Amino acid sequence: MQRRHWLGAALAAPLLLQGCGSQKLADYSAEKPVLDLTQYFNGTLDAWGIFQDRSGQVVRRFTVVMVCSWQGDEGTLDERFTYSDGTTEQRIWHLRRQPGGRYTGTAADVAGEASGQVAGNAFHWNYTLNLPVDGRTYEVQLDDWMYQMDERVMLNRARMSKFGVHLGDLTLSFTKRAP
Repeated sequence: MQRRHWLGAALAAPLLLQGCGSQKLADYSAEKPVLDLTQYFNGTLDAWGIFQDRSGQVVRRFTVVMVCSWQGDEGTLDERFTYSDGTTEQRIWHLRRQPGGRYTGTAADVAGEASGQVAGNAFHWNYTLNLPVDGRTYEVQLDDWMYQMDERVMLNRARMSKFGVHLGDLTLSFTKRAP
């Protein structure tokens, strides 16, 4: 499978340990607009993204169309990815709102359960993704931060690692379609 050859190269290369970041969710508690995932991720959204290896080189570009809906505290985010090489992929997230601004989520290619929390305009969550690369599947960890900019735009930055070693970064810009 060559559709993810860029990560195979990143996993095979000599890896350097990176220090932990000092960003804290509480730092965003007073930021506006206040993010409500059930409102923002409701309807259709478009996203544009890149994956950069740990040297900063853009190795993958993609677009996403997301169709999102909520029934009470249960949300479904149906993501349809189209990569610059023409390959496509789908991920369907099943989210559950918990007390205290917390959320949990599952998807077919996520090991276990994702967990996160909202404060102010930010959402921080962590999960382990089962990522296929050249016929093998690797478990990689994502430290994922989202920042709502206004009622339509959200920026997303996720750090990908394996065994605590930085592999690269995902950057996305979401735009919510007008109803």
